[in-house]
Amino acid sequence: MTEFPAPGMELTHILVVRDVERSRAWYVNVLGARLFREYGGTSAVLDFQGAWLLLVTGGPPTDDKPDVTFAPPTDPTTVGDAFTIRVPDCRAAYESLRARGAEFLTPPMDRGWEVRCFFRDPDGHLFEISEARGG
Repeated sequence: MTEFPAPGMELTHILVVRDVERSRAWYVNVLGARLFREYGGTSAVLDFQGAWLLLVTGGPPTDDKPDVTFAPPTDPTTVGDAFTIRVPDCRAAYESLRARGAEFLTPPMDRGWEVRCFFRDPDGHLFEISEARGG
């Protein structure tokens, strides 16, 4: 019987995107991810701080997922999942990401226990940068 989870397993988050090239460029140039591998223009594997991101184009059901269609977000104001990146200095990270082309919903806001702000990738996937405060 195989142990689960087993040593050596890794979790990859799949992001369905409209244009792999455009998204790959954004994740590498804006977010600072490292391109690990690409597959024929329909997918790219990225490493971001030890987290695996797989960018894929949408597609219809397949024989191994017969009732599942992959599609990018249709409404950026409705979120089904999001990413939080814990940073030591939210305002510095905000300025760095803005300089690289990230478009934020608002500047960093101080909530007392944290400073945080949100931005989206080109397909509307939501990211948060968050600085924990004492307490």
